[in-house]
Amino acid sequence: MTQPIALASLETKDAIIDPLYRCLIGLDSNDRGIFESAWAKGEAAFDMNGNVMDGMDAINTNMFEHIGPLDTQHMISNVRVDHKDGADQAYMTAYALAQHYRAGEGMDPGTKRLLSGASYSIDVIKDSGDGLWKIKRWTMKLIWVEGDMSIVRPS
Repeated sequence: MTQPIALASLETKDAIIDPLYRCLIGLDSNDRGIFESAWAKGEAAFDMNGNVMDGMDAINTNMFEHIGPLDTQHMISNVRVDHKDGADQAYMTAYALAQHYRAGEGMDPGTKRLLSGASYSIDVIKDSGDGLWKIKRWTMKLIWVEGDMSIVRPS
């Protein structure tokens, strides 16, 4: 099922959080369109524990193409938003749990998996073209992992 990119009913705070949700829905459903809609095209950067991916080409190659095909589920909590009324930029933090299985193996109770816990710090901007909030810089601090790291590493 294709997810809508823009949702008409969002209040400002929810619209600011929405690019995080769009990105993770894109990863979990292997939907490049909704994934890319979450990122500020000319300014996007993803930093995972000091490994920085600058620009959509690097983010697609090292994140989407790697995680999107897997059987994954990302769960977000403790989201906090800092935004001044009328500003076109904001900052949020969140916690995440993410379960990862090799493609097609998520329903196999005996298969290897990787569960991770992370904290996110995300700068977002409002795109003047389509009016959507987008991720400018996402800093992910992987705090712990449980399971098989080879699931998320290229072979």
